[in-house]
Amino acid sequence: MLSIVIPVLNEEESLLELHRQIRAVAESHALDVEMVFIDDGSTDGSWKLIQQLAEDDEHVFGIRFRRNFGKAAALTAGLNAIRGDVVMTMDADLQDDPQEIPRFLAKLEEGYDVVNGWKERRLDPWHKVYPSKVFNAMVGSLSGLKLHDHNCGIKIFRAQVARELRLYGELHRFIPVLAHARGFKVAELGVHHRPRQFGYSKYGIKRFLRGFLDLLTVTFLTTFGQRPLHLLGGIGLFFFGVGAVGLSYLGLAWFMMNVVDVWKHSPIGSRPLLLYSVASLLLGAQALSLGMLAELIVANTGRERDSYSVRERTKLPEETRSWSST
Repeated sequence: MLSIVIPVLNEEESLLELHRQIRAVAESHALDVEMVFIDDGSTDGSWKLIQQLAEDDEHVFGIRFRRNFGKAAALTAGLNAIRGDVVMTMDADLQDDPQEIPRFLAKLEEGYDVVNGWKERRLDPWHKVYPSKVFNAMVGSLSGLKLHDHNCGIKIFRAQVARELRLYGELHRFIPVLAHARGFKVAELGVHHRPRQFGYSKYGIKRFLRGFLDLLTVTFLTTFGQRPLHLLGGIGLFFFGVGAVGLSYLGLAWFMMNVVDVWKHSPIGSRPLLLYSVASLLLGAQALSLGMLAELIVANTGRERDSYSVRERTKLPEETRSWSST
């Protein structure tokens, strides 16, 4: 079964047509498809339409939030409700073309775990296109996964990927990066991007700032999530070393001036180097302390989720089968 998760925010004008197009593709290609619509705090008639679709089509399910919690929360709720072996995410504004579904399934069957779409000819205004290109280049350089469009709404992945990813904030745009960091195979597929017919874009200029901050979060989580001391400790050692060198130099200068009486310089206490050295030493000590605290947190809470990803298991022997919980 293919489960299609569709976040909805004030899209009443497009829901019926989107459902019709998905059903047409499913019937023409003999696909077993379920649709999970998540109403993320819509203030129009979107929820009534979702209820109507669910009554008329047993393959449609709806989830309604009390208020707008964001796309990541909507996707998480949808992923927790799916029954299919394969999951596709799709926007509700009709810019994603359901005709692409068979192509995504074929690409996935080539041995990939995630197939991310990218709009070969993007029909968006320039003030969204060019910042997006810069953002995607930054994501590729920092994560090591180079894709044309990390934030494309249409993507497909196996249910196992959905079970292993935890989405919050704006991390939904980094599903391929998070999957890649856990060892899943990621590919991309050029898609047909259609112009918006109804409503308006839900993304403003603030999303780029949030996206950059979330990029830093993802980079830290995927690189140092299980070993934070490697980052914080490295920073701390650097500043601690700079401060120690500065204070050592000042100590040698004081010894040469007051004991050996060789140097004739200004008093040690009036030199800016003293202030900078002490500040650097304290900063280094704080970074090291934060790194140790982070290591303690990971050590005591990291057991809630494996730090590795299991692709498959062999069958357990009969005598040890009862030992395994799942």
